[in-house]
Amino acid sequence: MSGRVLILGGRAPVALDHARRFHRLGWHVQVADSIPCRLTGWSSAVAATHALHPARFDARGFARDLNRIVRDQRIDLVLPTCEEALHLARHRAALPASLHVAVDAFDTLAALHSKWDFLRIARQHGMPVPDSARVHTLAQAREWAQGRAVVLKPEFSRFGVHVRLYPQGIPADAAVLPALGAWVVQDYLAGDELCSYAVAHQGRLLAHAIYRPTHRLRRSSSYYFHPVQRPAVRDAVAALVRGTHYSGQLSFDWIEAADGSARALECNPRATSGLHLFPSDVDLPAALLGEGGLREPVSPRARMIAVLMATAGLQDALTRGQPGAWRADWRRADDVIAVPGDRRPPLGSLLDLASYGRLALRQGCTLREAATRDIEWDGEPLQAVQE
Repeated sequence: MSGRVLILGGRAPVALDHARRFHRLGWHVQVADSIPCRLTGWSSAVAATHALHPARFDARGFARDLNRIVRDQRIDLVLPTCEEALHLARHRAALPASLHVAVDAFDTLAALHSKWDFLRIARQHGMPVPDSARVHTLAQAREWAQGRAVVLKPEFSRFGVHVRLYPQGIPADAAVLPALGAWVVQDYLAGDELCSYAVAHQGRLLAHAIYRPTHRLRRSSSYYFHPVQRPAVRDAVAALVRGTHYSGQLSFDWIEAADGSARALECNPRATSGLHLFPSDVDLPAALLGEGGLREPVSPRARMIAVLMATAGLQDALTRGQPGAWRADWRRADDVIAVPGDRRPPLGSLLDLASYGRLALRQGCTLREAATRDIEWDGEPLQAVQE
């Protein structure tokens, strides 16, 4: 099947990846975002780029823009990639009923996005998770921990921001918790980090990939994705998808213990970098539409965001005295931004970065906040926009 797709969140490498896949399979591809997205918009796979009002700050304008684009461009499928998926789900009723929107119901996404509610859902469907509690103060966290090694994180957060690791227990001089709503305290699990990405449709798992985030920005986003196979993780995801009758994209962070067992830490009901592990000829668009069986990547080749690997990754390797390991990892990976026949996205990404820098200065926030604050959702009430 082919048609006309509108990909949201064009600022993200996963949007660029999706655009190339849809284009390769004969789709007419357009992208939309509320901040500059030349990373994807400048791809040869993309026919047009559209500006949106920010979903977080102008829901009515966001819905109005989407309706206009869908109508004028005769769009068949709207595919979110970033956290705008939550806003899209909330305002789904404002879009044509005949439009295929690759996102589940808002209440389902909201529960999975919550680092506390997700744990309840995971246990309900047999997915292993660490023991945890919901708290509002450091004293409550300390009382629950009873001196154990723990992790503390806001119920709603992203990219590891504000996460606190206490492998020796919460110290007496630990800083009070910032006023960021509820927090989740959970047992600190030693082991290796794993990440998984999935596509599901009406309870069927149709695509799944697992990777080890070998290189990352401090404890935040990874830019190097080493594929691994973990059947138990895949089966746990399939069980949750089946039990929730989930449709759309969703991703999980895991800790794998020395004995090979893995526990899920949190869920992101959106696309993440596991998407990059699928070969370009794998029909993920069909998976998003509910067609075919399970797809899993089989290539041992890693993927990377080369510009970050060549800068932050090299600097980190030199600091650690491991340039040889860095060089070996570089040679066994392929870039996800610059690919043969589509060379403009790297330049677009640099111009986007400059735009985010100007936004950060103007808004008095960090670069990361400038790049995501317009689509974030942290549990606050969202009044649905109607037709």
